[in-house]
Amino acid sequence: MLKTLRWKLTTLYLLAALILVALGGLGTYLLIDRYFQQTTDLALQYKMALEFGALGLPLPKELGIAKENWLQNNQELSNLIDAPVLSDHEEDDDYEDEDEHEWEEYKEGHAYNADLAAIFTRFLNSAGRSLSLPNTPAPPDVDSGDVLKELEHRGYDLRTIDIAGQGRIRILSYRTGAKIPAIMQTGRFLNDQDRVLEQYLFYLALLGGFLSILLAFISWILAGRSLGPAEKAWAQQQVFVSNASHELRTPLTFIRATADYSLRTYPSSEQREGMQNILDETDYMTNLVDDLLLLSRLDARRLKLNFSLIALPELFAEVIARIHHRAEEKEIALHKNGYTGNIYADATRIRQVLLILLDNALRFTPKGGVIELTAKKDGQFITITVSDTGEGIAPKHLTHLFERFYQVDSPENEKARSNGLGLSIAKTLIEAHDGSIKMKSELRKGTQAQIILPTPRKN
Repeated sequence: MLKTLRWKLTTLYLLAALILVALGGLGTYLLIDRYFQQTTDLALQYKMALEFGALGLPLPKELGIAKENWLQNNQELSNLIDAPVLSDHEEDDDYEDEDEHEWEEYKEGHAYNADLAAIFTRFLNSAGRSLSLPNTPAPPDVDSGDVLKELEHRGYDLRTIDIAGQGRIRILSYRTGAKIPAIMQTGRFLNDQDRVLEQYLFYLALLGGFLSILLAFISWILAGRSLGPAEKAWAQQQVFVSNASHELRTPLTFIRATADYSLRTYPSSEQREGMQNILDETDYMTNLVDDLLLLSRLDARRLKLNFSLIALPELFAEVIARIHHRAEEKEIALHKNGYTGNIYADATRIRQVLLILLDNALRFTPKGGVIELTAKKDGQFITITVSDTGEGIAPKHLTHLFERFYQVDSPENEKARSNGLGLSIAKTLIEAHDGSIKMKSELRKGTQAQIILPTPRKN
């Protein structure tokens, strides 16, 4: 049980760690994408401001702000642009050869900003048709239909457009207020940015895979340390239950033998009643000790199962014979039918499980009721069903029936004393056979207990 809990804790720790890693990776990805977009938008606005200035057009306020921000972010470029350049005929001692060299570098493109170099410019007429300029490369053709509508509304537009076969483009459009060009656009292909983001995702996934393995190992260790005290306490409890059960058997056997001898020796009715009560209580305690010892061995996985082929008709006949007398006393009819093949199981333990289920059915089925024991084959599984026409079980109890010491409040439970361990033992034994057990019930209609076992393995 604790091993299963350790796996669950490991999974929980691992999921929590992976969620944190995923959130961190996603957050970083979004920050990079946001940075790319802000840088690109600022470069587009700066380039647009330069075009407005080159055409002698009044500069929109937001483009003026963008220009100032761009120059602040690119101070080296701003200094080079603003620095006066000596003509071939000027000689000024205030300027050194080093300054001229920096300016020459700028003119040659060494200090030129890559964001601006990647930007193209389009000039359009009022109808949105591109105007071709001599000695300039043709910009990519972009559908301006939606852009024109937005320009009519706000005077400018900024959007990302996906061009088939070429990639995504971030494009800024402005109305100039002039006739030609009526509209100017600055744009930039985002292929390089997309490539960087794809590479980031690839390496993030690679790192995530490595971290998953590492985190799984660490989670397993942490879960083991967390459960260390619980495992120790569980082991001590199992040892205590096992030892206590063994120690209790001897005095219980002695008490029963003494009570039985006294019952046969003293004929007094008062003494016989007392001795009979002692016998009943001793039998109850003996059954309880046996059940606790069995559960302890099951929990510690120390119960050895002897598997063999068991013929279902013979098994059904045997368990029916065991309870036949009690069923006659309560005038309850017993029926058995269905699949007549074999199951592969431990005969003693399967018999014990069926007797537990039949005992419960007898206790909760009124006089004149019917209990049916059936089996059927369903693909790779065999289903054994114990059904009765008893009072049924309320839905609130169904999910707790297999809990240890859990008992349904009923007058029948008061008449026939039970320790509440039967169904828990049945469930554990069936699971040890790689099977499952479940309960179905309806009030005033009856209850069904279904055992599902795999079909016999072929030799």
